Amino acid sequence: MEYLEFELPIKELEDQLDKCQIIGQESDVDVTETCKQIELKLSETKKEIYKNLSAWQRVQLSRHPNRPYTLDHIHALCGDSFLELHGDRNVKDDKAMIGGLGKIGDQTYMFIGQQKGYNTKTRQYRNFGMSNPEGYRKALRLMKSAEKFGIPVVTLIDTPGAYPGLEAEERGQGEAIARNILEMARLKVPIITIIIGEGASGGALGIGVGDRVMMLENTWYSVISPESCSSILWRSWEYKEQAAEALKLTAKDMKRMKLVDLIIKEPLGGAHTNRDKTFSAVKDAILKSYEDLKNLSPKELVKQRMQKYDEMGVYKD
Repeated sequence: MEYLEFELPIKELEDQLDKCQIIGQESDVDVTETCKQIELKLSETKKEIYKNLSAWQRVQLSRHPNRPYTLDHIHALCGDSFLELHGDRNVKDDKAMIGGLGKIGDQTYMFIGQQKGYNTKTRQYRNFGMSNPEGYRKALRLMKSAEKFGIPVVTLIDTPGAYPGLEAEERGQGEAIARNILEMARLKVPIITIIIGEGASGGALGIGVGDRVMMLENTWYSVISPESCSSILWRSWEYKEQAAEALKLTAKDMKRMKLVDLIIKEPLGGAHTNRDKTFSAVKDAILKSYEDLKNLSPKELVKQRMQKYDEMGVYKD
């Protein structure tokens, strides 16, 4: 287990508990009472830390190296039924954007999402979860296929942003994202969107237009990352914590501003501490959302989706 800086008090108590248990196993000393006291203090410390997380600490949790990524969610939800589809039929297959067909129960879904790597080699292979234009065009191709066959779409967002390289701009990064937003707004099948990690800028919006948009509890959704915001406003990354607070990027902020529909609760300590519980919560959210949407006609789906986004940003004095 890897620990973030604010989790170090938890690490110290867990180390103490491990040592106490080892002493009990290797000697005749009864350490039962001592272990119980440490466990109690550990439980209280966890509750105290995780109920008072700052915006920046939630950003850190969303990037935790042990956090489940898109393919982890898909394989947990679909098992062996997932069939990955490749290529945008134009340039190449973008490894940062994955998609394919999979079943939850008897219902088939088109899953699309950004995939990050687990180590240096796979992070380079997946381009750190940053898609090129061909990734967004692949996503659109899959969504259009789903529309053709009446298959609901599930998008899983986890990206630090679209790839900002010169070659991406040359191939039309902005146009690809804008085209996706336009086409998703009028897609004639249900779209369920879940932010499972980072939700940064146009990279997230390129697959983020949905009838139901949900966020896992310790994720963020914003036009810019705290570090980039800090570097623009203060010419330094040192103010990233202040920027995170000002950006109002947490799930609670998004829900309060009615930019997302639901917050999916995570296990205490983050999604990585109990993956099965996280996958179960995501599955329940998808099934409930589809149940609410499946009986709507294509015309009604598009109308409600358009209305949902038209109302964002409207306020009264």
